[in-house]
Amino acid sequence: MAMYHLLYPLRTYLIVSGHGEEADVMAADWVTVLYHKPTMVGVAVSTRRYTHRLISKYGEFVISVPSLEMLPDVWIAGTKSGPAKLEETGITLIPSTKIKTPSIKEALANIECRVVDARDYGDHTWFVGEVVGASYREEAFPGGIPDIRKANFLAHSAWTEFVTFEKRVHKSE
Repeated sequence: MAMYHLLYPLRTYLIVSGHGEEADVMAADWVTVLYHKPTMVGVAVSTRRYTHRLISKYGEFVISVPSLEMLPDVWIAGTKSGPAKLEETGITLIPSTKIKTPSIKEALANIECRVVDARDYGDHTWFVGEVVGASYREEAFPGGIPDIRKANFLAHSAWTEFVTFEKRVHKSE
């Protein structure tokens, strides 16, 4: 077992890159918030991925938040390469609010990022993006707060296994 698997389950995201006909979508678990003001996020992308070439070329990407209902699309995005795979999915690319890279209509949220740093670690590049725009479904994030009772946020637990969160919120006192 790879030791990093001890960190799972991790939220699963879709990373959109590129413009026009070369726009692509890839699944990624290695995504995190790095700073809050300005908001910066990071994503690890293998140097062998088509997405890597597009983020390097255009200097921007979108982090889309899929739901359980998008699992077949997440699987295709994570196991196939290149923009042709989008024809096999139910993904609809729509204009983003602040950047040229498109967002995903079916996603619970889309976070638009401009690359501010990129560093290689082994066979992955850690792309740091400053969040410059976003869109989200109000029913999934009422008042800007995720509602796990209404949205089936997706997490990856093992190679072919995914989970959602229980429909109960536990509060610390």
